[in-house]
Amino acid sequence: MSKNWTAIDLFCGAGGLSEGFRQAGFHVLAGNDFDEAAAETFKVTHREATFLNGPIGKITAPQFLKVAGLAKGELDCLVGGPPCQGFSVYNHQRGMHDERSYLFKDYLRIVNGLRPAWVVLENVTGITSAGGGEAVSAIISRLNELGYVVEYRVLKSEEYGVPQERRRVVFLGNRLGLPIIWPEITHGAGKLPFVTIGDAISDLPHLENGEDRGVTRYGRTAKSAYQRMMREGSGRVLNHAAPRLAPINVKRMAHIPPGGSWRDIPIELLPEGMKKARRCDHTKRYGRMTWDSLACTILTKCDLHWGAYLHPEQDRSITVREAARLQSFPDWFEFKGSRTDQYVQVGNAVPPLLGRQIAEAVKRATVGEQFDEEHAREVATA
Repeated sequence: MSKNWTAIDLFCGAGGLSEGFRQAGFHVLAGNDFDEAAAETFKVTHREATFLNGPIGKITAPQFLKVAGLAKGELDCLVGGPPCQGFSVYNHQRGMHDERSYLFKDYLRIVNGLRPAWVVLENVTGITSAGGGEAVSAIISRLNELGYVVEYRVLKSEEYGVPQERRRVVFLGNRLGLPIIWPEITHGAGKLPFVTIGDAISDLPHLENGEDRGVTRYGRTAKSAYQRMMREGSGRVLNHAAPRLAPINVKRMAHIPPGGSWRDIPIELLPEGMKKARRCDHTKRYGRMTWDSLACTILTKCDLHWGAYLHPEQDRSITVREAARLQSFPDWFEFKGSRTDQYVQVGNAVPPLLGRQIAEAVKRATVGEQFDEEHAREVATA
């Protein structure tokens, strides 16, 4: 069976979910986001797709159909992750009162206008509790009204080969009357070992605090299968520059061993607000990574105050490229905009490897045993 799999990505950002679907054999025909820097990244990394810029509320389903060259009902899969800040556990005022919490309604509006065979919607785990679960109920109810059978699960990225602890809620549905098939867990107890920070970034060039060498060569051979996979299609290192940390943070870093945190910093060097903190609080703050562990969740700022973003050996915070590696973006994937913009794009993205597993599950559910056989042959010859 030969099929030209198609997808459109709403709230696409830099295109992590799109990249995962492309790796699974989908043709991403269109994307949308209002963020200008993310738009530039998406345009240069997804050249076969047409990008529709601006707020989703001002874009119609017929516009998507026109640029994709499809009629209503012909799209295989609509994917997207409405901005999640309204639901994030890092937003202490999160809830349905936040206007960003209602952007999922635009996703559902486009579903109604496109009538894709499949829908994939992802968000932070906070969506299940915000407003007493109002958003989850509304999403499932509306998709059911539109004729879709839908399920949702919390997926752990590290169980699919991503070197990072990252939880995301994924809604998966179709209007074909097919059972929902979820990606099979590949890493963890009784399966492949988790991909570690060392597996992910230990081959990247050494940098000092604040050093920017521009585009460079690798300088080292790949040390793991994951590094070889990330390097495929790329002969250089992009977006690899160390943010310049303030002198006080340089002093603090000197006291933090691998696996350590703010608790290893002498009290006289701590920020005033942390001098009275309980030692059981903020366990990741000012954290230094270790080579043999998973990264903590990559956020929109790899800020020392937010989590464990110190390099395992070098006295600096991780670069955009290192954050992208920990998100499973391939090295040829170049992020545009300011460095701040680039960190935001990486932190907001769905890890491409997780997106690929979701896409392959969609294909498997659609074509059944034939896809299973083709997939087995690909794995056997990889």
